[in-house]
Amino acid sequence: MSVTSGSTTITKDNSNLIGISIGGGVPFCPVVYVVQVFDNTPASKDGILEAGDEIVAVNGTNVRGKTKVEVAKMIQSTPSEVVINYNKLHADVKEGKTLDIVLKKMKHRLVDNMSSETADALGLSRAILCNDSLIKRLADLEGIEFMYEGLCEHIRQTAKALVDLCHIYKEFGDVFASIGVREPQPEASLAFTKFGDTHRLIEKKGIEMLRSIKLIMLDLKTFLSKAIPDTRLTIKKYADTKFEYLSYCLKIKEMDDEEYAYQALDEPLYRVETGNFEYRLILRCRQEAKARFASLRSDVLVKLELLDQKHVQDVISQLQKLLSALSTYHAESYQILKEGNFFPLEVDLSSNCTFNYPDPTTSPYQDEDEEEGETIPDEVGIEVTEEGILNLTLTPALTTAEHLSSLVSGAEVGNTSNTSSKEGKETSSPKAIDDLLSLE
Repeated sequence: MSVTSGSTTITKDNSNLIGISIGGGVPFCPVVYVVQVFDNTPASKDGILEAGDEIVAVNGTNVRGKTKVEVAKMIQSTPSEVVINYNKLHADVKEGKTLDIVLKKMKHRLVDNMSSETADALGLSRAILCNDSLIKRLADLEGIEFMYEGLCEHIRQTAKALVDLCHIYKEFGDVFASIGVREPQPEASLAFTKFGDTHRLIEKKGIEMLRSIKLIMLDLKTFLSKAIPDTRLTIKKYADTKFEYLSYCLKIKEMDDEEYAYQALDEPLYRVETGNFEYRLILRCRQEAKARFASLRSDVLVKLELLDQKHVQDVISQLQKLLSALSTYHAESYQILKEGNFFPLEVDLSSNCTFNYPDPTTSPYQDEDEEEGETIPDEVGIEVTEEGILNLTLTPALTTAEHLSSLVSGAEVGNTSNTSSKEGKETSSPKAIDDLLSLE
């Protein structure tokens, strides 16, 4: 610590005050010093006097050997302006941040959520900032963060499902386009190709929607990963500064109580008799901690207000954008399918076609020696109704003998109706897959 001398002229306010409180003075302390400089007063606006500075003279009159009451009257007796000579205390606040202050900060953290009565019982009667509403906003902030994490996860899962859906549309488009290329019938080839292109177009619309969802996700992630952590960090810094300020307040209260105890016993206190430098150092530390505390409190209030506005306005806007993107995508996909005139689609399976199926009337074992009792494979019949419903009919497996019997009966029917068989019509068996296939 070091001391330098100087003087300042302060103009009084309408209340005939300059805005400082003083301490020390005889008979206990040889010097008079500034205890506190109040906010928004002539002394604080002047910015020269600080807590812990020694007052040497008032309007040229030396105050050494006077009580603090006498010095206060000297200041009040001046009509408008007061000239104060002082010895400024230059001290590093780190010197005042002792182990006792650190332990008091821990104590304040523990009792922060206690009631004022409990705080008073523990000797925290001056800790008027306990149960600070801004500190309690941390819990609300955690709730908002949890909500945004759930919202982002839900949107991510939705986007993942849409990506899978786009892949399915792409696969459908590729398959139908491949069928259209191989289909020899012109009308069927064109229909399959158009149907494949439609699925690919739906896939492109899905990719466009995913890009819009990505922007929404980025905005929500920015709020979640930057705005909320920054506000939380500011609140924690504010809380740390607040606890430090309260610790200095408590330390000053303890030192005051110690002085009063010695004065009551009419016994000298060494630190007071030697200029009370330790006490004045704590006063300076408290003043600077209070300034940091007020600045951070203002920052916290501003950030919380901005965060609330963004939370209320932005989340609604982003959800509206998300719902609008999903609605637009489904409406466009429906319109694309509605405008595509693909059906009814007729494919003659009896002629050359991409769909090559075996002839159900021809046994795959006709050129081989068949043993009696051997089972002939099942026959499958396919029928597509006008409503686009696919019906499958399954003919039970036959033994060799049964199959031969059916062939004989089929031959007899063929002899009686030779003309019908030549036209390719079958009247004795269920509809086979070479019937006309209609898709709608």
